[in-house]
Amino acid sequence: MNWGNLMQMAFRSLKNNKFRCFLTMLGIIIGVSSVITMLAIGQGSKRSIQAQISEMGSNVIMVFPGNRQAGGVRLSPDEMQTLKLQDYEDIKEKATLLSHVSPMINSSGQFIYGSRNTPSTLYGVAPEYLDIRMLEVDRGEMFSEEDIVSIAKVCVVGQTVVDNLFDEDEDPLGKTIRFNATPFKIIGVLKKKGYNSMGQDQDDLVLAPYTSVQKRILAITYLRGLFASAVDEKESEAAIGQIEAILRENHRLQAGQENDFEARSQEELSSMMSSTTNLMTVLLASIAGISLLVGGIGIMNIMYVSVTERTKEIGLRLSIGAKGRHILWQFLIESVLISVSGGLVGVLLGGVASVVVKYVAGWPIFVQPWSVLLAFAVCTVTGVFFGWYPAKKAANLDPIEALRYE
Repeated sequence: MNWGNLMQMAFRSLKNNKFRCFLTMLGIIIGVSSVITMLAIGQGSKRSIQAQISEMGSNVIMVFPGNRQAGGVRLSPDEMQTLKLQDYEDIKEKATLLSHVSPMINSSGQFIYGSRNTPSTLYGVAPEYLDIRMLEVDRGEMFSEEDIVSIAKVCVVGQTVVDNLFDEDEDPLGKTIRFNATPFKIIGVLKKKGYNSMGQDQDDLVLAPYTSVQKRILAITYLRGLFASAVDEKESEAAIGQIEAILRENHRLQAGQENDFEARSQEELSSMMSSTTNLMTVLLASIAGISLLVGGIGIMNIMYVSVTERTKEIGLRLSIGAKGRHILWQFLIESVLISVSGGLVGVLLGGVASVVVKYVAGWPIFVQPWSVLLAFAVCTVTGVFFGWYPAKKAANLDPIEALRYE
């Protein structure tokens, strides 16, 4: 008996039980499509987060006040006053591995123009903030160092703020808006960036000189953060080391004493986010993979039924010269055909489901070729693993006992 005959017999057997064959494949179809869809969602989210971080600058370093306890109560970073202007000036002067440095002081509130108002966030920064965060001025200009020294009440606004405060044909340049009760003259409009993968509007912001926000708005002497960019992405860790050394010296921290600040790079953030998304992807794929296990059990069950129903046929073939290995391969081929056919349909269904999720839910999706190959490999292994025992049982039947079976 050759392989061609074995394939023909397997196809004929499956053809004679179409509906039962389809129900058996259903578990494999659902399992494969679920795994592919979950992997596509996970990989899409990972790539979207990485793209978002890259847009912010892969060599960006962020420094914030560290959490500390006062009287047994843990304080939030916003309540810490460990970062000072002197820290910013020293880092700017002494850190040789940084290309740009900017302080950051933020305050949320209502921006008002005429009868219109909109909630947004005012960021007090230096002009270098644009280079660090890869922002561009579309119209007008960025405020200067002179504006910082003179504590000027000028600002650069994002497109969302413009849309909310001004008419479509109205030019915002030169107009004065109020943040709470403080007036700011608009001297520039930022180039539109849109929403990021986390659903955050990157155009809903207003930039102003950090001295103006610090003294005119918040009346504070400390900073809420520092943003910097390393001269090269590979130098990010070394640049963080320089920043930590400068700040520890400024804050008079002794050896072994914990930092009262936190310095992180985008690379570290990217690694952390990738690790999280990978974990979630594996978790989702594992849950979806349970369907494959259920489908495999279904294959084993139906192959047992098939062996029982065809016991006399097996006995007849064995009695006229068929070998046990021929019977084994016949049933094993049937099992693999069911599994692989279900896998093919599952791959197509998984691709369709991924597209539906992308356009209906608006989630980032990316179907990787290896996930499809993995699906086929799993289907084949499932067919062999769950079909082997029933096929082996059929191959070991005694011809005489099989012919007597009722």
